[in-house]
Amino acid sequence: MPLGFYIIMAAQFFSALADNALLIVAIALLRDMAAPSEYEPLLKLFFTVSYVALAAFVGAFADSMPKWRVMLISNTIKIGGCLMLFLGAHPLFAYAVIGLGAAAYSPAKYGILTEYLPHRLLVVANGWIEGLTVGAIIVGTVMGGILIRDDVSSWLHSLDLPFVGTAFQASVLVIGSLYLIAAAFNMYIPDTGVDHKPLKNNPLYLFHDFNHCLKLLWRDKLGQISLAVTTLFWGAGATLQFIVIKWAEHNLGLDLSKASMLQGVVAIGIALGSVLAARYISLRKSVQVIPLGITMGLVVMLMTVVTDITFAMVLMVIVGALAGFFVVPMNALLQHRGHILMGAGHSIAVQNFNENLSILVMTGGYAVLIMLGVSINTVIILFGLFVAASMYLVRRRHQLNQQTFDSVALLEDRQH
Repeated sequence: MPLGFYIIMAAQFFSALADNALLIVAIALLRDMAAPSEYEPLLKLFFTVSYVALAAFVGAFADSMPKWRVMLISNTIKIGGCLMLFLGAHPLFAYAVIGLGAAAYSPAKYGILTEYLPHRLLVVANGWIEGLTVGAIIVGTVMGGILIRDDVSSWLHSLDLPFVGTAFQASVLVIGSLYLIAAAFNMYIPDTGVDHKPLKNNPLYLFHDFNHCLKLLWRDKLGQISLAVTTLFWGAGATLQFIVIKWAEHNLGLDLSKASMLQGVVAIGIALGSVLAARYISLRKSVQVIPLGITMGLVVMLMTVVTDITFAMVLMVIVGALAGFFVVPMNALLQHRGHILMGAGHSIAVQNFNENLSILVMTGGYAVLIMLGVSINTVIILFGLFVAASMYLVRRRHQLNQQTFDSVALLEDRQH
């Protein structure tokens, strides 16, 4: 891999590290404020609403200038959201601003891969990016869990950092510095030399263009399968973050700091699955991993009978590994088809729209179940059944599609 790829990875790592550490710190702040428990999954909802609301614009924005510049601008918006939290804004609103930055960042960070690398390296590159992102999730959630510990937050407060009045502000300042490091790496990402499309001023044109791209990807025989899988995966993954925290507290008796570290164990599994997928699954074989999604849904339901921390950690690694192994090839396939059909930025924006709409619906549904007082074990059973059934339907759809087209031939076809 060229040097520029490692700079892209470093920028992505520090930005994702800060996002995930901040989520745990924001949850802790909500609890200190005695906010209702359903506010916790609403953090994710507020974070992702920008991905859905601005989907028609962020893809065009990402394709209108060099990707490094888009990433730098987006990171600056994230720093602004962090500053809002530092100055006392409500966590939901501050996290929404950070989500706005992330929505603009995402088409650039993935789109640059298809511009910078040949398509034969996309699965390997995605394996590395996903593995590193998951590494950032592991370190970020653990870091967030450490920052909210009484002894650590008290020590940070005792350092008498400038403008810091509370232990919470000290934690936010530490996380804000990670965004600054990511911004520094953004400035050294190479320009790929790809021609950029001037950003249209007419919002109606952008909506029409986005709607066209959305239909194009859903009608594509391979695009629709990969898009369905990644859409389900990210919705399920976001919901599982909150399920694991609640389950760890209810079934294992862990506090938020320790429960956040169990989230990190899931991420270790995802990293393992991502690396294995990058090594053993080529773009041509990518659709063969779909049954693992069904297996993941069924394995998740075993959480309801686990009360031992060791068994819990093993189960979380298995769930994560299954998830990582089936989503990385699907992600690479989706990027490849999207790049051919409509360009990298537009393709990633369509992907983000669907995936984050799924996150909104699934975390919103989880928040409603919690509000209604449904037990966490019942939620886990419903969640596992939903994931397994949805993946089964996707697999059936692909089998029907295969009766009318040759998937390998379509991968080589650069016109459709």
